[in-house]
Amino acid sequence: MKSTDSAMTDPRLFDGAGCWLERLATDVPVGRPALFLDRDGVIVEEAHYLSNPADVRLIAGAAEAIARCNGSRIPVVAITNQSGIARGYYDWTDFAAVQAELIARLAAAGARLDAVAACAYHDTGSDRYRVPGHAWRKPNPGMIHAVADLLQVDLARSVLVGDKRSDIEAGIAAGLARCILVRTGYGCTEEEALPYLVAGTTAVTATDRLGDVVADLLATDWRA
Repeated sequence: MKSTDSAMTDPRLFDGAGCWLERLATDVPVGRPALFLDRDGVIVEEAHYLSNPADVRLIAGAAEAIARCNGSRIPVVAITNQSGIARGYYDWTDFAAVQAELIARLAAAGARLDAVAACAYHDTGSDRYRVPGHAWRKPNPGMIHAVADLLQVDLARSVLVGDKRSDIEAGIAAGLARCILVRTGYGCTEEEALPYLVAGTTAVTATDRLGDVVADLLATDWRA
């Protein structure tokens, strides 16, 4: 278990402690809808507190789906809760190393993320990370709002893909157009919760994997 964090001065730490916000592309079109993706279980295989770059495994078809969005000038953003940091299992340096490996693997497949946001705060975390109900931690929409401000995307037309109820709830709270649960990661066990979510104007559905979502979206006028 790690008790120190050598990355606390990293400029990507939005608040200097538990919120990470990183812009990865400079040519993001303004005013477009974005595709918000949970990381573990949607882009990469669920590894239960992923902290070692060697354990990064892209889910089949995920890189290709992201590349299709890149080619259509749709901003693609990863938003991820990182309670493993709050619990002392790893630190922001480890998180950055995993992200670097993910970015490299996506690049090898001709894909990229335009931004990433992460939240280490947790209601049972240690020391500075013990913050109950932090605005950035899903199911709260803080990460989505922060990225929307950073990239100037159109939230009302944006889409979120996740494998947990908390992902879907965050997208609903942010007022996104659609929230889609994929049956990868924890998706199969979380799907039973979908009928009980109050979605308002947000459409909530489920599908098998990210590639199916992107194929469906690009077949519509969503990106206009």
